[in-house]
Amino acid sequence: MTTAPAARATPRRLLPVLGIGFGLAVTVGNSIGAGILRAPGEVAGHLPVTWLYLAAWVLGGLYALLGAIQLAELGAMIPRSGGQYVFSRYALGEYPGFIVGWSDWISTAGTAAAVSIVIGEFSVALFPSLIGLATTIATAVIVIFAIAQWRGIRWGSAIQNTTSLLKTLAFLALAIAAFAVGGEPAPIEAGPVPPGGFAIAAAFVLSLQAVIYTYDGWSATSYFCEEVENPGRDIPRSMIGGVLSVIAIYLLVNVALLAVLPVSSIAGQAFAAGAVANVMFGAWGDPVFRGLTIVSMLSALNSNHLMASRVLFAMSRDGLVTSRAAIVNDGGTPTMALLASTIVAVIFVLFGRTFEPASPATWAIPIVLLAIGGGLLQPARRITARAWLAATQEVAGEPPAPVAPVAPAASSPAAAAGQGAPS
Repeated sequence: MTTAPAARATPRRLLPVLGIGFGLAVTVGNSIGAGILRAPGEVAGHLPVTWLYLAAWVLGGLYALLGAIQLAELGAMIPRSGGQYVFSRYALGEYPGFIVGWSDWISTAGTAAAVSIVIGEFSVALFPSLIGLATTIATAVIVIFAIAQWRGIRWGSAIQNTTSLLKTLAFLALAIAAFAVGGEPAPIEAGPVPPGGFAIAAAFVLSLQAVIYTYDGWSATSYFCEEVENPGRDIPRSMIGGVLSVIAIYLLVNVALLAVLPVSSIAGQAFAAGAVANVMFGAWGDPVFRGLTIVSMLSALNSNHLMASRVLFAMSRDGLVTSRAAIVNDGGTPTMALLASTIVAVIFVLFGRTFEPASPATWAIPIVLLAIGGGLLQPARRITARAWLAATQEVAGEPPAPVAPVAPAASSPAAAAGQGAPS
């Protein structure tokens, strides 16, 4: 008579079913997006010399690789899902961790919205019959991916693997076409004089801003640490291997662009890949470019959905937001966290449809979301002496508290010691 209620009361946990394949897919899928289509024109504008242009992409890749090595070590040491929030809370405490987690959750949901807006706008450009439906398409894509992920992490992982593979194949196809079709590049024009001295240092700094932003997303695997089957082995391999894959793809794409257009012609292009596609495919260049962009956005949308829900789940499990966000279904999906993240993304789409920095919605929406989010928040608990003792034990090498949603009350001293300990 007592077994069934006890079984029902047992909280579900995230499922450790992910491997290196997912880690590579989520790193590639979350890193490669519209940046590689847009940034080359900006970088070439600052560094209008081929070897300097390519050197900026190599340096940006090394920067991402060093970050991945450091974060991979943290992920292997503290295998808990939630991304940067987990490490910030563990190192700095609840309040700084909350600030990092809350801002990361909002920004990740906002990124999902931005990606879906690109999908909607480019779909309308490809199919004029859809004019006026860009917002509807963007909203529908967000909801469809959320519904698919609701079924479980295995579904989310399969979608990530598939969409990231399609993205990789699309960029490889573009590179191959550039080398094959672009056999006679445009004549090299007399470009700007290469910078020297302090000017070249300033040009590299400005270029690296765009390059590093384009590499951003390499930390995606850290959001799923406790869902990795063998975190000590697979997290480092996934993050380092993923970044190396992104570096290889970016260098290949850039060399392919240079095979069609000289760096002086790429400089200043809003979308260098679009300009190259127009040279290679003529009238079909714009549809090819927009189709490539849509394909590259799908895996980014899926990864941001997955990541946002893990951040909110981790904060909920630690008692920093409502406990409802720590609910996990049989498939291993934090459903309430996914639902909240989807709602926030849809709000961004409906009320912030442009990318204009001066748009009032750009500044008003985060403030509104913070105000609405106040209803989700619970007063942050004080870090008690028992919690500090538990944290000290973890640092000393003793096993951390079991990974499970934080219960509102502890039923034993051991359980009490596990609550509130830095993750």
